[in-house]
Amino acid sequence: MPMPWNASIFTIMMAMMLCTTRTVRAFSQGASRMPARTAAAPWLQTTMWRLQSSAASSTESKASSSTTDDNDGGDSLVNGRLPRKDLSLELKTLTGELPTVLSHLKSRRASDDTLAAAEQISKLTTQRNALLFDRDQFLNQRKTASAVVGQLMRNKDNLTDEQQTELEQAKVTSTQAAESAAQVEEQLEEILTEMNQLLGGIPNLLEDIVPDGTDETENEEVSAWGDVEALPKELGWTDDFEPQWHDDVALKLGGYQAEAAVKISGARFVALSGDVARLERAIAMFFVDLHTQEHGYTEVSVPYIVGRSALEGTSQLPKFQEDLFAITPESHTCNGEDAFLIPTAEVPVTNLHRDQVLEETDLPISYVAWTPSFRAEAGSYGRDTKGLIRTHQFQKVELVKITTPESSNDEHETLTGHAEACLQALELPYRKVRLCSGDLGFSARHCYDLEVWLPGASEYREISSCSNTGDFQARRMSLRYRPKPATVADGKKKKPKKPKPVLCHTINGSGLAVGRTLVAVLENYQKPDGSVVIPKVLRPYMGGKEVL
Repeated sequence: MPMPWNASIFTIMMAMMLCTTRTVRAFSQGASRMPARTAAAPWLQTTMWRLQSSAASSTESKASSSTTDDNDGGDSLVNGRLPRKDLSLELKTLTGELPTVLSHLKSRRASDDTLAAAEQISKLTTQRNALLFDRDQFLNQRKTASAVVGQLMRNKDNLTDEQQTELEQAKVTSTQAAESAAQVEEQLEEILTEMNQLLGGIPNLLEDIVPDGTDETENEEVSAWGDVEALPKELGWTDDFEPQWHDDVALKLGGYQAEAAVKISGARFVALSGDVARLERAIAMFFVDLHTQEHGYTEVSVPYIVGRSALEGTSQLPKFQEDLFAITPESHTCNGEDAFLIPTAEVPVTNLHRDQVLEETDLPISYVAWTPSFRAEAGSYGRDTKGLIRTHQFQKVELVKITTPESSNDEHETLTGHAEACLQALELPYRKVRLCSGDLGFSARHCYDLEVWLPGASEYREISSCSNTGDFQARRMSLRYRPKPATVADGKKKKPKKPKPVLCHTINGSGLAVGRTLVAVLENYQKPDGSVVIPKVLRPYMGGKEVL
């Protein structure tokens, strides 16, 4: 005989499960998100209507209290902001450590829209967690009601009137709970989509060592190498000699075809020829050989066209699409995605291991790639229009490291040192600066710029940026590694548990920008008679030639 069920007790039990504070709060917050095509059950609408006002008031109170004070936790400020405390930029950080995130965004001089996006993610995360709880509640209600249905259906031919009523009520409850769970699931999907879109526009957190500042004028000089007067003395520059700009030097050598390039491709394109073109190739070949033969990098040859997801992985998208050269969908797509020319080899090289779980024993991985780079430079109208400093297409030798969090900072220093070695081998004076918070790139948590001396313009100009992105890019491209298992003590038979995968850290930098290195060589090695001495390390790549 089936166990007797009391309909009134069952009804009370269902009501108690429904009327929880979290349920009311979630639906009061998410009522506007309820899909129009699927109306809420009448009993659910009634509950929402009765408690909407009080729940909304509670939500607004919590939201306002979470953003009133950037330093309500009492932490000491570091460079004018809250310390990072080994935090990563992820959804749980935006919820649990919102004051820290806002502090770093303000230090970056982020826009009001970016600050608002971080606050909105925090609110949506809280709402999403409440909805997850409620979805599970509805699923449990369906499970309980379904159990009642199953229990009664085993004796369906012998049910009393009371049991028959209870059966019908349980079926209705099960159906309504399932529909409500499905509605909440749709809300969850919509919220998660919005959160990810907002997260895509929020830059990385900063290392504590990054100085506070607004722009490049407040970057911190770390070191300087070389004497800007050494080469002029060696090359016989007189006091009345005025060093020429690189494009004027190249033009006199018969190797600068700017006007022809503009006719072919438009503004900010340049063509080189003869010994000047050969010198550019020699520079790139020397860099690749130096990094592969002396610095331990593996050379890779990668595609120059990438899909949207690759650019999202390295964080050029969605925020910087206007700086990219897009390819029309009619011409080509990348696995059905929008296609773009690479703005830097960092994109295809880092994405070589997207969606992979590496072994810790394989790290660090060090890659070098020599590729062209294509940038629309949408925000640079009117700047550096003369010469090779800022063009839409340029050659670059890129360095990429994939490593563990523990070795991340050391590998960043090592990679930067490898870029410096290129300048030292060419005997080009340079300085190393640490970028301030307002000048730091979107994905970087810490960055060094190497700035080479250009006597033609009488200034230092960036020739390499070496960035540690932490796990910022790896999180976006799902790039992880599995730590080595813990060693087992002698005599113990039990095998250690297999460690869970951990996000890698990625580091990248130019080693170096080939075009700007050509600029530096032409300006620093020019002689008063218009000739150019070839740096000693490049002569084997120039057939032994010493002077252009």
